[in-house]
Amino acid sequence: MKYLAVLATAAAMLLSGCATTIHSNVTAFNDWPADIQDKSYAFEAPQGADDTLEYRNYQVLVANELGKLGFRQVADNQQPKLLVGMKFFTIDHPVRVLQADDPFMGPYWGPGFGRYQYGWGYSRWAYRPFFYDPYRFGPTVVEERIKHQYQRQLRVTINNANGAKLYDVTVQNTSGVQATPHVMPALVQSAFTGFPGQNGVPRNIDITIEPKSETVEVKTPPKAG
Repeated sequence: MKYLAVLATAAAMLLSGCATTIHSNVTAFNDWPADIQDKSYAFEAPQGADDTLEYRNYQVLVANELGKLGFRQVADNQQPKLLVGMKFFTIDHPVRVLQADDPFMGPYWGPGFGRYQYGWGYSRWAYRPFFYDPYRFGPTVVEERIKHQYQRQLRVTINNANGAKLYDVTVQNTSGVQATPHVMPALVQSAFTGFPGQNGVPRNIDITIEPKSETVEVKTPPKAG
């Protein structure tokens, strides 16, 4: 007998729906030589727990942006003129939200179809032409929800082989997007927008990213008997 209906669909969603704009605050400090000719570089080796597959994946994003600017990543047996360092973190800030819903369903279904909270006028559920009577329509229902805001920071540095600091950029972003891999390409692109940029001047950079999602179908065999 064939497997029965799919029980789980659309698992592992990174982002669904329309494109998302990532708003970042970017501050770069630089002492970039105007006459630099050799832009060969290597990444600084990540330390300890930082050496993850995720970290190395983001190094590829940085390498792609550097390539657009004329930098060249050297092989392991070659001596680079520059060293590139990278650090990032994500912090989840959960916020407790109380949302009040009343059971009133108005006599007119029209332009305000949806949820109503307090006061007069159109709502998204109904139109309320009169005052709300809890004895007639029932008590207000208060629902507790947890909203998540994810704070992210990316820092990229470029030093010469002698240790002199040439470029140091910090990108900060806070959004409700949970998946860091979905946001990181925009953060990396923001880090090199207008490179090397004005020294120490904060900038707001908006980059739009397209939605990505993966659907996983889980099938279960029929029950015995």
